[in-house]
Amino acid sequence: MMIYADNAATTKMSRTAIAAMLPYMEESYGNPSSLYAFGQQAREALEEARSRIAACLGCEPRELTFTSGGSEADNQAILSAAHLGGRQGKRHIISTAFEHHAVLHTLDRLKKEDFQITLLDVHEDGIVAAEQVRRALRPDTCLVTVMYANNEIGTIQPVGGIGAVCREAGVLFHTDAVQAAGHLPIDVTAQNIDLLSLSAHKFHGPKGVGALYARHGVALSSLIEGGAQERGRRAGTENIPAAAGMAAALADACEHLKENAARTTVLRDRLIAGLSKIPHAVLNGDAKNRLPGNVNFCFEGIEGESLLLLLDDKGICASSGSACTSGSLDPSHVLLAIGRPHEIAHGSLRLTIGEETTEEEINYLIAAVQDAVAYLRSISPVWRDLERGKTPHII
Repeated sequence: MMIYADNAATTKMSRTAIAAMLPYMEESYGNPSSLYAFGQQAREALEEARSRIAACLGCEPRELTFTSGGSEADNQAILSAAHLGGRQGKRHIISTAFEHHAVLHTLDRLKKEDFQITLLDVHEDGIVAAEQVRRALRPDTCLVTVMYANNEIGTIQPVGGIGAVCREAGVLFHTDAVQAAGHLPIDVTAQNIDLLSLSAHKFHGPKGVGALYARHGVALSSLIEGGAQERGRRAGTENIPAAAGMAAALADACEHLKENAARTTVLRDRLIAGLSKIPHAVLNGDAKNRLPGNVNFCFEGIEGESLLLLLDDKGICASSGSACTSGSLDPSHVLLAIGRPHEIAHGSLRLTIGEETTEEEINYLIAAVQDAVAYLRSISPVWRDLERGKTPHII
């Protein structure tokens, strides 16, 4: 049995998305910038995809720019807002300590340009309060960027409340919604969101394509120079098949969002209950205010990579955190941000289930993790010292 439980890293492309892409690879493969009819067929497909995505987000099609994915969208959103602020003498940005590295590394870049960055502390439950944002605002704040849902521990942030605080203060608000789009309801107008990033391969669309929403009136700085594509916001010939696949996948996900979320949440809670029976284990993030398919645990006395290899041997695809940092030996910055000690953060496991996950697979996951943790502890001198009382248990 092979169980894919790493949907936060990427998802299987849906048949709906594949079917939407094929015509623009086999038949209508023209360049949308060409003036002849064949090229304009591609242009129509591109604008149809833009309109379908806009309908899912509650925005206007002209407010969407296609990108290569969430990382590019995050970079463009943050750099654009910073440069707008800089021209007005505002060089302060507020974010959180557990953002995706696409955000944190961009903020590090801006520090070198003399921007001041405030990273808000995250509560142990993995949630940042809107009041924290309000207290951190300054007269020179130009941007607040807080993710919609965390990519590692799955906790959902009060985006509407943060957006209201920012709108009242006249400060731009960006949210990285890469994990949320297609899984949680989004309405950029109602939630006072000025900039939003998303990526198709997180909701059963193709890899290598995403989108950036920028409220009308918020000028974007171009990261890629060249042609005048995407209304001058992003040079380069648009990827029509990918845009069509992304739009089809998102529309399908939004149409079935409530039923998918309800079913996945039941399985998620069953998985949490099963793993909670393991001694000296702790769930990371709030038990209820989290993405429907996200389960993230720390197990004391073991090392996360060893656990992943054992699970892989049992046919389980899982992770210890973000796929973007899988090669790092450092503990997760997300887990450190919510207060987990280094030695506990090293023993983390992220299981992210999807719409196709079955009850049988949940039962197998629970048993496999329980067995793997027990085995690793049985051969661990660290665990032996903990059990003998030489060192105190932390969990």
